[in-house]
Amino acid sequence: MAARAQVSIAVARYNAHMNESRLLILETSGRVGHVAVAHGACLLASGRLDDARRNARDLAPAVATLLAGAGWRPRDLDAVLVSRGPGSYTGLRVGIMSAKVLAYATGSALVGVDTFAALAHQAPANVDTLDVLADAQQGRVYVQRYRRQGEEWQAATALAIAPIEEWLRDRPADAWATGPGLRAVSADRVVTSEAWEPTPESVLHVGLRRYLEGQRDDVWAMEPLYARPSSAEEQWDKRSTSP
Repeated sequence: MAARAQVSIAVARYNAHMNESRLLILETSGRVGHVAVAHGACLLASGRLDDARRNARDLAPAVATLLAGAGWRPRDLDAVLVSRGPGSYTGLRVGIMSAKVLAYATGSALVGVDTFAALAHQAPANVDTLDVLADAQQGRVYVQRYRRQGEEWQAATALAIAPIEEWLRDRPADAWATGPGLRAVSADRVVTSEAWEPTPESVLHVGLRRYLEGQRDDVWAMEPLYARPSSAEEQWDKRSTSP
């Protein structure tokens, strides 16, 4: 019994330590990029990067400013949480590459966050089934369905690309919709537009849960979450295969 009590105390101390971890949050999948720092579940400060300045040159100073404001050095970080898409190709590449470099240089953990999972977390309490959308261009959307399980959301389908008309036709009657893809779609049962873009708070919520569960991503292997090549890559493929 004494040994079991000691184990319980050790686990409690470990969980308390993890909940006090110093975290950096990078969200660059949407129109506006966000950089934030958090102490466990407590978001301390955040900054915005608009679309015209969402690049590596501007991201690094924003990170440095937030770390200095928190009184942290880069090596004080325990983990870097980064949104991995779907979303802007350029934004995601900048955010993920910056996160990988920081994690490697500081020895901190790297934790990728599915952007759609973060968006699901922002849905109102009265929504239980949710389709999350992003623009896949050419009349198509990235779509993934989530269902509420207690206080959390679980993916009910895999990420897919579908023509807008197909998604509208096959959408369940009880499913609401959210995400930046709604700007290209006319649909009913949609959450308020203020919740269509991911926030540092939701990336923190999903990322911290992964971190506390011991989930980590490989600095060398993690890539943006895409379901298709970028437009530039598609054009290159067409040129390469044309006679």
